[in-house]
Amino acid sequence: MKRLTFILLAVMAAFMGQNASAQGKYGADSAECIKYLSYYQEYYKQKNYDSALPNWRKAYAICPATASQNLFVHGSTLLNREINKNRKNAALFSAQVDSLLKLQDERLEFYPRTAKGVDQKATILNNKGQYMINFRSDDSQYLYDNLTAIIKELGSETKGGLLVNNLQAAINLYRDGKLQADDVINMYDTVTEAIGAATAKSDAEAEDNLKTKATIESVFADSKVASCDNLIAIFTPRFEADPTNMAVVTNIVKLMNSAEDCANNDLYFKAVTQMHKNDPSYRSAFGLYKLNAARGNVADACRYLEEAIDYEESDEATDAQYLYELARFCYANNMRGRAFDAAGKAVRLDNGYAGKAYMIMGNLWASASCGGDVDKYARYWAATDYYQKAQAADATLAEDARSAIGKVSIYYPEASEIFMYDLGKGQIYTVSCSGMTTTTTVRTR
Repeated sequence: MKRLTFILLAVMAAFMGQNASAQGKYGADSAECIKYLSYYQEYYKQKNYDSALPNWRKAYAICPATASQNLFVHGSTLLNREINKNRKNAALFSAQVDSLLKLQDERLEFYPRTAKGVDQKATILNNKGQYMINFRSDDSQYLYDNLTAIIKELGSETKGGLLVNNLQAAINLYRDGKLQADDVINMYDTVTEAIGAATAKSDAEAEDNLKTKATIESVFADSKVASCDNLIAIFTPRFEADPTNMAVVTNIVKLMNSAEDCANNDLYFKAVTQMHKNDPSYRSAFGLYKLNAARGNVADACRYLEEAIDYEESDEATDAQYLYELARFCYANNMRGRAFDAAGKAVRLDNGYAGKAYMIMGNLWASASCGGDVDKYARYWAATDYYQKAQAADATLAEDARSAIGKVSIYYPEASEIFMYDLGKGQIYTVSCSGMTTTTTVRTR
């Protein structure tokens, strides 16, 4: 009873203090408006939400929207609680959800900014979208239509949960035959762009954004919408219409990288080539080496790999890796001089490649085609030198190196034969052939 008396006195005091301007704020029936505002707010402060709700309903029915923004803020909290209690009553549940969503629209209409002028659109629309997800999750078409509209309105200010759920809604509609693959891919583009452009206001928010990105990638990958055939069919005409459009090109490469077995096609090859042309780097050059190598474009593969090595941005460890790769590739494609030179440079940059590089250099000499009476033997002496270096540099290659030395040593000349050229065992000799030059030691059988 004391509580009720207190409330009534507060209402009367508030009412008596209102001037004509205030009465306009609270509508034609300002006394009733103020009374029920006070009633529900007092219960709300006490967290007696069950008692607050009927009084809020009265205030909402009597008061104009201008009476208080809390009509919409507090009302959303009260209705949200009530909806969760009435999930099993389909008709009541649906009506209350409609009312809750209507509150968000009205709040945005009448209170787009706070009293201090801060824009509230993102907050209100994100809340509305989350309510849709909470209470209309079984209607993919509804979610897709409405969340798409919110994302279009908010862009990078859209909360991660809305982005993920809208992509999932699009995937559900695709599986039901209501959307095409390119609709889903376009939605993936939209939500990826939105979260990529989001500005985090705290470390926690930055971490949430990273989680959202990972979830989007996972949901999209699991959907199997982006099959290689779908991507080729969808993006080939887009690429051909505007091959220098970096947004399209980047998207092609990103999606095809995420799809299974989708790097061996003309569209991917052209997109990666264009991406490198527009934004070159040692990484993109190395990627083009691999693509061209897989396609048998030997000259282009070597050119891109050498380009990757020449970039100043790459460190010595990366250059050594690329040089060894160049030596291996050139050796496999019978480009002896380039292979020999690359292998030597790899060792000089990073001794960790010494064993493998020396084995390649030994193999190059062992299989070289050298003219001249002495050089036909000298190539085996040179091969032996590098096999011995490989054996010393890498214990795991010792057995292979010994075996290789055994194979080439049978081609050493007899001592009497080499004597005819005014040479003797242990003498220093320089051999040049097949684009390679080295100094070796005369050996005989």
